[in-house]
Amino acid sequence: MENRMDLDLITSAEFWVGGACFLTGDHTGDMPVSCPVGSIGFRTSGSTGRQKWVILEKRALLLSAKSVNDLLEVGTESKWGLALPLNHVGGFVVAARAYLAGCGVAKFEGKWDADRFADWAFAERITHVSMVPTQVHDLVKQGLQGPADLKAVVVGGGRLSDELGRKARDAGWPVLASYGMTEACSQVATQEIGQVDRCYAECPLKILPIWETEITDEGRLKLKGPALFSGTLEERDGVWVFVNREGEWFETRDRVELVGDVLKPIGRADSLVKIMGELVDLEAVEKRFLAISAGRIPESGFAVFPSENSRREHVLVAVFEEGLERESVEDCFDRYQKLTGGLERFKKFLRVDRLPRSELGKLRRGELGKLVETILREEQ
Repeated sequence: MENRMDLDLITSAEFWVGGACFLTGDHTGDMPVSCPVGSIGFRTSGSTGRQKWVILEKRALLLSAKSVNDLLEVGTESKWGLALPLNHVGGFVVAARAYLAGCGVAKFEGKWDADRFADWAFAERITHVSMVPTQVHDLVKQGLQGPADLKAVVVGGGRLSDELGRKARDAGWPVLASYGMTEACSQVATQEIGQVDRCYAECPLKILPIWETEITDEGRLKLKGPALFSGTLEERDGVWVFVNREGEWFETRDRVELVGDVLKPIGRADSLVKIMGELVDLEAVEKRFLAISAGRIPESGFAVFPSENSRREHVLVAVFEEGLERESVEDCFDRYQKLTGGLERFKKFLRVDRLPRSELGKLRRGELGKLVETILREEQ
């Protein structure tokens, strides 16, 4: 088992036809011999903070890459831009798509910088790129124009709001919303490339043809298809163990709506909390607050945390990053409180140095909980 990952390696035929296994990230320890030959392990902790490695077979990664290339009309004349880390599946599959299409690929080097990225994308004549919402936010905030060669900016790792998406398209960044996860080799559903010429909306998302989908009684998405993960690598009593995926179907923690081959994400099942016996959706509260703020508060600088309460079960706490303008925070908080009644009102707001997020900008709610509860205990 190897850990070395670089663009030249992943875009080589020797990598894809060889039986060597690779782990991304910083795993240490012996690998179980039961891991599938020719597989790649990606570290993930989701929103809970519990680390594990999701094991994907190379054939599954290539099937996913082909379905995305077909949807986005990627050909030999195209050029993928790599602006995400290779040790995350979202960055890794960019290299896989370029290899499979036989097209060019260039890596954006160094720390993320919106101005430098825009210049780089223009100079490299990038046609397709995968990004996260935070990166799109930075491009729009800086007032940067998208290069003429760019045909598709696939946005994953979080929701791209209608407002931000419209501003991005108006500035020449052809954003397409997507929904996916590591367990599915990245993408499950993505907007079609023809939608870049329309007014942006988060939905609908077209389910890639490699997937079969169902919804559980609780509204959670189930997936079946040839690009599903093989299993997970987990530490048990100090020993790393490969755990096979059970069954053909994988039940996610995401709530969605399905209509034919169209998917609409609603939120995570674990974002629901009880307040006075009623279910409240944290992600819906966050979305409502951001809409009321009308762009004054960026999505990356705000989160909602449910603090346990002996009388109400939970109370909602608004959490803001310290770098946000205090007047904007207080004005938007007051406006939200006036326009919102009942269970979705905040008990209080807190300011923290930084919200805990993954390298791709995804909020780590488990780490946020520990941080907020520590602050609340200190205030008592």
